[in-house]
Amino acid sequence: MKKYLSLLLAGAMCATLLAGCGGGTADKSDTPADNASAASDLQYVTDKGKMVIGYTVYEPMNYTDANGEFTGFDTEFAKAVCEKLGVEPEFVEINWDTKVVELNAKSIDCIWNGMTITDDLKQNISVSDPYVKNMQVVVIKDTNKDKFVDTASLASANLVAEAGSAGQAAIEADASLSSATLTTVTKQTDALLEIKSGASDAAVLDWTLAKSMIGEGTDFADLMMIDGAELSVEEYGIGFRKDSDLCTKVNEVMAELISEGTLPSLAEKYGLSLAA
Repeated sequence: MKKYLSLLLAGAMCATLLAGCGGGTADKSDTPADNASAASDLQYVTDKGKMVIGYTVYEPMNYTDANGEFTGFDTEFAKAVCEKLGVEPEFVEINWDTKVVELNAKSIDCIWNGMTITDDLKQNISVSDPYVKNMQVVVIKDTNKDKFVDTASLASANLVAEAGSAGQAAIEADASLSSATLTTVTKQTDALLEIKSGASDAAVLDWTLAKSMIGEGTDFADLMMIDGAELSVEEYGIGFRKDSDLCTKVNEVMAELISEGTLPSLAEKYGLSLAA
């Protein structure tokens, strides 16, 4: 009798294990994570009902205003696109230097934060059509305006830029600036703090940020841009996973928002120039 019961128990255990292996495979294939890898990026976002947007604090693109409201050109732009896609936007602050890693790991679904379009980026991710024009500028303390008048005068200075940014690339590409001492920080706003505190002599960063955050009436009233020290003219795009069909769809929606006047109105509101 004991032997018979043992055989029955053994058989039951085998059946359970077999069912578990077979059933587990079937169940796993039905999970959102697995479907995400097999289905399109657009479907992945639609199924979730939200698009996770990677950003850094960057006025006027993504920032918290004096009333405590998270806003900005890219913030409102992203919300308008998500509304047309029928999904909710979820904004997640990221480390700009590891933005592509986070995108490919699916911690975020896109990089939407005044991202300069470069050939290197386009080799690794899909980038939307350009939507805003920008350039890199040099910011100094106004008390140094007679000392630092152009890039050549900064050849032996202490510079600061956001790690992995267009500002860092512009420094490394300039004959004078590349010989200076460079410190990198995690955010462009941290670069402004470096200048304000006197830790660095000059920062290279986006004109779009500098024009809205320095000068009279701002927290950085004692900072200024060096006239004529524009290092590069560039365009902003939105980053998606390589060959993502979500990128294609967002381009279509972007075209609609331009023709409807939504994007031009946002550009005027935030003092930006749309890409041609």
